[in-house]
Amino acid sequence: MKVHLRNPSRTLDVPGPVSIVALLQRLELNRETVLVIRSGTLVPGDAVLEDADEVEIRPVISGGAT
Repeated sequence: MKVHLRNPSRTLDVPGPVSIVALLQRLELNRETVLVIRSGTLVPGDAVLEDADEVEIRPVISGGAT
């Protein structure tokens, strides 16, 4: 599968199927700090990604007006 990471921007090829949890562990990313998006839809943490999938992993950004 194609995995597009942001901050810094890069694309990786990762063999599937793989769970979200296993993918993030492999990439050394904390599930609490990123969003996983497939086909424009947020993917739940218990989902399994297939070899043909293309996903984007974005950092969670919080904040707002005071």
